Amino acid sequence: METQKKSNGARWFWGIFISLIVFAIIFCGLAFLYFASVIAKSGGSSYEYETVRKGNEKIAIVNLDFTILTSESIIRQFRRYRDDKSIKAIILRVNTPGGGVAASQEMYEEVKRTRDAGKPVIVSIESIGASGGYYVSCGGNIIIANPGSIVGSIGVIMQYMSVKELIEKLGIKQTTIKSGELKDAGSPFRDVNQKDIEYFQEIINDSYDQFLEVVSKERKISLETLKPIANGRVFTGKQAKNLKLIDSLGTFEDAVKIAASIAGINGEPTLVKEKLHRGFLELFFESLSNSGINKLKNELEESYLKLPILQYKFEK
Repeated sequence: METQKKSNGARWFWGIFISLIVFAIIFCGLAFLYFASVIAKSGGSSYEYETVRKGNEKIAIVNLDFTILTSESIIRQFRRYRDDKSIKAIILRVNTPGGGVAASQEMYEEVKRTRDAGKPVIVSIESIGASGGYYVSCGGNIIIANPGSIVGSIGVIMQYMSVKELIEKLGIKQTTIKSGELKDAGSPFRDVNQKDIEYFQEIINDSYDQFLEVVSKERKISLETLKPIANGRVFTGKQAKNLKLIDSLGTFEDAVKIAASIAGINGEPTLVKEKLHRGFLELFFESLSNSGINKLKNELEESYLKLPILQYKFEK
């Protein structure tokens, strides 16, 4: 009996001991991850200038070469270059079909603010400067595009899908309790009705009018002249020049020459762009955030099952 008690006591001892060790490992691991994340966020990355071409005084290059979902990176660069007296002009290289309405408007305002502050902004459209990309371009001093570039697509689009019939076939039932009849407008779990269409059309029309006002004001084109061509169509650079949607036909090198001339730079300018330096810990946590679970989550968030989003975007 006494031997059995000692055996049971030993089991309890080792059980508690092992539990404490496991707890300590978990605690230390969580503590490490927490403090490492704090370090990564506080000083894990920095933005520096990278010299693209050496010459005389500096011209900064900002690349808008992505579908517009957020304005953060473009705004950060424009604010930095606007405040830096060593930067004499900025070239905005545009190669985008556009994207979110609000993000496009935020970028346009920052470009315009930089131009109005006296720092020249030359827009160089590469393959495509459509919809939200064109909206942002209107904030510059001069817009240049290649003759074969795609320019325009002045308009607003909103899309979403309905999966009502699919989920019904799967035997899934969805219940919605709402405070008003339009609270779930755009839900993929029910059919669209006439009130939904009228509701969204009002929003589309208002956003479209805002687009028209900016283009009309910045390009000095009357609304009467602009509306017939602002129906979502795209134009070649050559057509856009004839319609006064851009100022000049040319390449990026032409944009560099014009920027240097406006900024009063003699000879070849120095071209710089932003370069991101990331610390080891930030790269480590970024790799964790790109795990399969997060990738799946991001794909679902970006899918058409989302609620409708207003977009200044050229849809191919």
